Amino acid sequence: MPVRFISSWRLPAVCAALLVAGGAVGALAGAALVGVTVVALTEIVVLLSLFRHKPGPMLQSSATRPPEYDRLMTRTRRIASRLRDLRSAAGTLPDAVVLLDHSLHVRWFNHAAEELLGLKRPRDRGRPIAELLRNSELADWLTDGAREPLNDVTSPGHPNRHVTATLLPFGSRQRLLLARDTSHLTRLEQIRRDFVANVSHELRTPLTVIHGYLELLDPEDVPELAPVLDEMRAQSKRMGQIVEDLLTLSRLETQDHVADEHVQMAPLLASLRKEAEALSQGRHTVSLDIATSYDLLGSPKDLHSAFSNLVSNAVRYTPTGGRIAIRWAEDEGGARFSVQDSGFGIPAAHIARLTERFYRVSSSRSRDSGGTGLGLSIVKHVLNLHQARLSIESEPGKGSTFACVFGSDRLLDGTRLQEAAGLHP
Repeated sequence: MPVRFISSWRLPAVCAALLVAGGAVGALAGAALVGVTVVALTEIVVLLSLFRHKPGPMLQSSATRPPEYDRLMTRTRRIASRLRDLRSAAGTLPDAVVLLDHSLHVRWFNHAAEELLGLKRPRDRGRPIAELLRNSELADWLTDGAREPLNDVTSPGHPNRHVTATLLPFGSRQRLLLARDTSHLTRLEQIRRDFVANVSHELRTPLTVIHGYLELLDPEDVPELAPVLDEMRAQSKRMGQIVEDLLTLSRLETQDHVADEHVQMAPLLASLRKEAEALSQGRHTVSLDIATSYDLLGSPKDLHSAFSNLVSNAVRYTPTGGRIAIRWAEDEGGARFSVQDSGFGIPAAHIARLTERFYRVSSSRSRDSGGTGLGLSIVKHVLNLHQARLSIESEPGKGSTFACVFGSDRLLDGTRLQEAAGLHP
């Protein structure tokens, strides 16, 4: 069967195209393309070397062999030279690249893989990658199928470093393991958290003093300054709320779990309805529907804060005469707390960014409503600590529905708990 070879003048173009494509889609993807190219070209050179080291009887003599053979050998040497350059480039990549066969045994890896993943050559070639990374989060991730990228885990090679890992398929049932050192990003994130927490804490006292003195001033004593004093009080109160929300976010970001307590949903939901009615002051119709007897397992304080943020947002962004529906019901495999409003609605382009700090769909409307821009960030972090998720459905002009979806492991049967305690539902 005839074999087609890549000519030496095409090889640099192929490699350049792969590297440019990799740069276009990101450094990790670029590393993947380099790794795949190394394997492919290695196999080409092995095939060509068969002709070089094992020539047939007709090619033993330089006088009798055809000129095509010499040209083929020249191309072989050029390809080998370029392959060495490409291997050298792949070896110096800052991201770890590990090529795996169909059974996840190591075929090749670069120098960064030795440093970040703790691999050693030539000892680890041909061995199962899960065995080499045992007792690490990466090993558990690979055992579970590695369907999604793994973010911010401890590096097996360096306990003080953090990595992000991705497993990509290529070729015939082969895999490419990529890992990037994210330690500097982790440090920067920690610096940001400390800065926000420290500044917020330092601002709390002077803001409290300012607000206290403003409360002592009576607008009736100086009627011409009454509008100014009212505005100063409102802005002082808003600044204080921003500081409190920032401190809450800082606390939530440093937590990795919550103390599991019995959260009784019936009284919590009744309290949320009263809060909505007090904030609305009769401008909206507020309804409550409790369609399940389940309670929750988690932090009463944090869950109340998350639910209250959703309820207050619904009141703020719903015009007078609108409807707000609070509902607690069973969901597929769990339960769902939802707040539905008939407000302005949110364009689809903004929904993915709503949980970012200070992100606003409309700056003027948000400031007029008195929001801090941190409420949905708090909701997201509270739900993450409870292994729950935030669902947002919205259409401009038709209102929005914000829902907190909890898994079955967070549910408690409230009726049975009350009966066990000798109480009536």
